[in-house]
Amino acid sequence: MKYYSLNDTKNNAVTSFEEAVVKGIAPDRGLYFPNEIKPLDKDFIDNIEQYSNEEIAFKVIHQFVNGEIPDGELKKIVKETLCFDFPTVKIEDNVYSLELFHGPTMAFKDVGARFMARCLGYFNRNKKNETVTVLVATSGDTGGAVASGFLGVKGVEVVILYPSGKVSDIQEKQLTTLGQNITALEVDGVFDDCQDMVKTAFLDPDLTAENLTSANSINVARWLPQMFYFFFAYKQLKSKHQELVFSVPSGNFGNICAGIMAYKLGLPVKHFVASTNINDTVPQYMATQKYSPKASQQTISNAMDVGNPSNFIRIQTLLDNNFEKLGKLFSSYSFTDEATKKTMQAIYKTSQYVADPHGAVGYMGLKQYLGEDKNTLGIFLETAHPVKFLDVVEETLDVMVPIPEQIKTVIDRKKVSHSVKNYEALKSFLKNREQLK
Repeated sequence: MKYYSLNDTKNNAVTSFEEAVVKGIAPDRGLYFPNEIKPLDKDFIDNIEQYSNEEIAFKVIHQFVNGEIPDGELKKIVKETLCFDFPTVKIEDNVYSLELFHGPTMAFKDVGARFMARCLGYFNRNKKNETVTVLVATSGDTGGAVASGFLGVKGVEVVILYPSGKVSDIQEKQLTTLGQNITALEVDGVFDDCQDMVKTAFLDPDLTAENLTSANSINVARWLPQMFYFFFAYKQLKSKHQELVFSVPSGNFGNICAGIMAYKLGLPVKHFVASTNINDTVPQYMATQKYSPKASQQTISNAMDVGNPSNFIRIQTLLDNNFEKLGKLFSSYSFTDEATKKTMQAIYKTSQYVADPHGAVGYMGLKQYLGEDKNTLGIFLETAHPVKFLDVVEETLDVMVPIPEQIKTVIDRKKVSHSVKNYEALKSFLKNREQLK
């Protein structure tokens, strides 16, 4: 398997999985994309319930690694990545929640972060005196997942940029309190500012010596493992013998893009719904066919506060840049904070299920697409534990959310962060950080 930049329309410059992981983004600022996608054996899909989650994940990811990591080592990476559960929970007739928050930081991004950290650790195994700097922007959960996934990984320094005052208290604690090889930078701006600074740093010739890479979903090792969730859900619900619709709370669109990759590998899915908050760049595109990025707006579902989602170009590529094909498989709807809170209350009233704001947005998108269709089974992705948004959930539902052990370990720790106002401040930090330690 080779990878090419989506900015290289002639598919000339190809690179290896290792180089795509280590570089993060192509020299022309394009996202890396596999140059071929081979569907999995139909027999494997038809008998998926006979395989363990680890066996499924190994089969799904294998072609994209293409022997650059030996099979034995890849199986070990998969096993260490998938050390928690991914249950589907019935909410009502024909509607299930796929819970992706049972990992160490209680967010779906634990899988991608853990997988990428272990891949990078393998690639760095013989580089005794060389340090790679993982530079990552977060709108909420990515930072904590990356901090946890890379904590203590030899030869890797992690620098996390997050928008000041625009992540929840628990999210902030998860990315600012671990120390060791993890550094948090508090940015005077929004997530898109953080993401733009990261992309600019990768291509700055003055920072070549810093060996930068990304752990955002622009990185293929963060993005591709998210395919696993959709196969795990299909395995659990296959016996229902109904067509599946997945609704994915979407910010940077990496997770739903991974779902469409799973579809391209042969997973039977009827439709995908990208559910967003008022940051509605993609819903507007689906309505007008005009892609108009905008400044992100702050909401109670902050992990989706993205005005220019990086991975949408990958979705378009998967569907041959054909709007008609896109429209048949993919819909996108946006919802307000007020509607989100009302939906959280309605779900709790009817099902006693505590949904976080992102899950509630996913539920709304699913219901809007399904309408009165009783023959389809809908799955919305619950991407973060409600405790990650404690104030909003408890105020909205008038319930007490128990604090899980994963959160107790960081909640009383002291926050440590550095303030940066602009790209020049980030650049200065990266070049002089040893003096700051």
